[in-house]
Amino acid sequence: RSENKEFYPVTTTDDPVIEKLAIENQGTVFATDAILAHLMTCPRSAYPWDIVVQKLPGSGALFFDKRDSSQFDYLTVNETSNVQPSPNKAEDDPNGINTPERLGLEATMCNQNFSQQILKNSTSLRKSYDLPNPFYDDEDNDEDMEPASVAYRYRKFDLGENIQIVCRTELHGIVKKKSDGDQHMTAFALNEYFDSMNPYSKTNVPSAGMINWREKLDSQRGAVLATELKNNAFKLAKWTAQSILADADLMKIGFVSRVVPKNPYEHLILATQFYRPREFATQVSLSEGSMWGIMRMLIGLFQDQPEGKYVIMRDPNKPVMKIYSVPLNTFDDEDDEE
Repeated sequence: RSENKEFYPVTTTDDPVIEKLAIENQGTVFATDAILAHLMTCPRSAYPWDIVVQKLPGSGALFFDKRDSSQFDYLTVNETSNVQPSPNKAEDDPNGINTPERLGLEATMCNQNFSQQILKNSTSLRKSYDLPNPFYDDEDNDEDMEPASVAYRYRKFDLGENIQIVCRTELHGIVKKKSDGDQHMTAFALNEYFDSMNPYSKTNVPSAGMINWREKLDSQRGAVLATELKNNAFKLAKWTAQSILADADLMKIGFVSRVVPKNPYEHLILATQFYRPREFATQVSLSEGSMWGIMRMLIGLFQDQPEGKYVIMRDPNKPVMKIYSVPLNTFDDEDDEE
């Protein structure tokens, strides 16, 4: 576990580089890859979520943000499964380690640690870029923490009709190949979900509709991935969109499982697999055209609105997205508390 690594899921308006680019009028729309990918793949989502949009006076620039106290940065587990994790504690799960919130925390922890563990530790192999990490402050660091190994790539997408999107994307590593040279990659971890713990721990047989990764990953990896594509369609599509936005050559997916079903703190990496993001997008039926079409539609909608603050919200009970106009000081109390 990477105890001394600091991760920075900084929202758009708190990013000093995006602030500088906005002052220089480098774009008309500003967002992070996580927010853009979330909106691009949102038709697949099943849980409620919300994103804050600010339209600035004068320039009319749009900033897409997440709320500080939202669950936006936590991954979901089996969100699109026919049988979602129950929010209530089961009889065989008195500590509630299989509730959606705890599973999301566990999945996020696995994902962050996986992205660091697959890298070689040698400082001679580490690639440094021209500018330092914009979120790491050496003076505020008093706990021997260091920033997680990640490269921020700021990209501009011109969609025409005065729509220039400036986006902060992330790259998690470089794959060195003699034939192709250095290739940039993103890294994500899928974690095995134990639906009903007692049967699985006693007879080693997973519940209906689930596959035992330890038995099937080597012989039937395609079947394991197909099950994950069904149960985590939104999460995988979002990762693919983030990799495409970052222009990564490769996307590395790890298959992570608990050492013991009842312990959510210790895990094993059972296998890893490389995919090319655009080929994987075809595999998960994700169309780049529809991704950008969703953003063009949303941006056009906000461009027709007066300046102010808006909230995009997914309805918790049905697949409907709603947009609300809110007062300018909404959510500011959360920032003050932070």
